[in-house]
Amino acid sequence: MIFNKKYVLSRSCGAIVMLLCVSCIGQESYPVVDTGVKDYFDNTKQIKKPRRGKPFYGQDGQYRGHKPAYHNNRDGTVSDLVTGLMWQKNPGTKKTLSEARKEIKNFALGGHEDWRIPTIKELYSLILFSGIDPSIGNVSRNKVKPFINTKYFSFDYGDPKKGERIIDSQFGTSTIYNTTTMWGNPTMFGVNFADGRIKGYPYRFRNSGRGKTFFFLYVRGNPDYGKNKFVDNGDGTITDEATGLMWMQVDSGYLKAGDWKQGGLNWQQALEWSENLKYAGYSDWRLPNVKELQSLVDYSRSPKITQSPAINPVFKLSSLIDEGGRKNYPFYWTGTTHLNQRNATAADYIAFGDALGWLKGWNGQYYLLDVHGAGAQRSDPKSGNPKNYPHGRGPQGDVIRIYNFVIAVRDAKK
Repeated sequence: MIFNKKYVLSRSCGAIVMLLCVSCIGQESYPVVDTGVKDYFDNTKQIKKPRRGKPFYGQDGQYRGHKPAYHNNRDGTVSDLVTGLMWQKNPGTKKTLSEARKEIKNFALGGHEDWRIPTIKELYSLILFSGIDPSIGNVSRNKVKPFINTKYFSFDYGDPKKGERIIDSQFGTSTIYNTTTMWGNPTMFGVNFADGRIKGYPYRFRNSGRGKTFFFLYVRGNPDYGKNKFVDNGDGTITDEATGLMWMQVDSGYLKAGDWKQGGLNWQQALEWSENLKYAGYSDWRLPNVKELQSLVDYSRSPKITQSPAINPVFKLSSLIDEGGRKNYPFYWTGTTHLNQRNATAADYIAFGDALGWLKGWNGQYYLLDVHGAGAQRSDPKSGNPKNYPHGRGPQGDVIRIYNFVIAVRDAKK
């Protein structure tokens, strides 16, 4: 049975047991599933498709990767036709990480006994940026859309009647931060399919010892998914043979990009700089989408523990002095707009350094802390003045920089 001339369905004893993407599995062990973005945006709103050389050309919607594709196996499981992963369809009720670790030992959905708690990279393969984020402080479900395909996966927003926020739909993983966040809490990286972000969440609160609850989607298959295979090409570029992407080995800071020649660019500038970049003999560079850039994160690394950004040391990233006067690392733009109920004024970035935020203490003072961990995916205003956000924004006071850095990408096979 063939799907779009690319997908082969194998059967055993009349039951569907596995789906393999012939064009991906075997060639790319870590195919990055596309974001699903098909529209185009300027700094505030949706626009017509930009033409080459015009403002806002080069954003996410203009480059299409592996189209998301799933198959409902009718036994409580869903197969991803791109990644070779099989998923639990319904996460059930929220549970602590400890409860999930206990449950997975005897989990046998669909007749399979090799289920596991997904890594952050496995779980992130499911995210779609056609979602619409609830605006900050808004509890209405009007004009919101989950960041996951609800045709195949069960999803619920947080329930305000239970004291939850509408965005309290965090999904857990097996990826534990190698240090702590906020006020010293042990932290697990998770994906929020309600607001479209990766954040580090306390899986156990230091002061009380109780555990935070999450949804969990268990996974099986393709044990190589999420594992990079970097090759230093010796010309200032790095190829990831697992994803089929080629990257700059350095960033916009090393190339002195931006108005101040320090590497920082607003979103429109980042798009234009990437499209016009001539580097290492190539001229087809672009700003990566958010899922492509997240594929570079090394979640075993962090400024506090390894004194490095959360990326393989084969890359040479710039450092900076952060808002607290300490050495840290930039946020990095992607070409993906982060829609909310009101507008399209934000775009997504990856924090390879601390995901800093201003938290207000019991004494009324603000404290600058690593609130979500190196490797978080958040969003910044596409334009404006960072000084207008002296204590960040959002529930954790996310630091706002706006002038973020760039690691450009191209397809290695071109």
